[in-house]
Amino acid sequence: MNIQKKAQQGFTLIELMIVIAIIGILAAIALPAYQDYTVRAKMSEPIAALSEAKTSYTEYYSANGFLPADQDATGIALTRFGKILKEITVDAASEVITAEVRAGIIPGDSAGGLFIELSGISQDDGTIVWKCGAGDTSVLTKYLPSTCRG
Repeated sequence: MNIQKKAQQGFTLIELMIVIAIIGILAAIALPAYQDYTVRAKMSEPIAALSEAKTSYTEYYSANGFLPADQDATGIALTRFGKILKEITVDAASEVITAEVRAGIIPGDSAGGLFIELSGISQDDGTIVWKCGAGDTSVLTKYLPSTCRG
């Protein structure tokens, strides 16, 4: 009589521990990257508001041939009630438009007061060249869109 042993099926404890270790390593790498991506996605609201303000400011300059005298002349909606964007301010004298980000949006920021700025330089041909960047108390560069990092 020939009795054959049936081979055991399943995983050993060592194999399961290796899989769990690999999953842990991947999670340790992926979680911070995911958090950065979500914050970057949230920054689209202030960037869109800055773009809108930039357009209004530039239209004023194109239509009138001179820079606006003050913030009211630009016609920009200054107070926003968004989840991310707290306020837009325009400094017509220095050609800077600033977006303030609400507190708690960026990891580690519970006080607020983080800013993204658009700086304009008026040209002789009637155009304005804009440069996007972080303000004095600023949003970290890694959270800004690629167009604002330079």
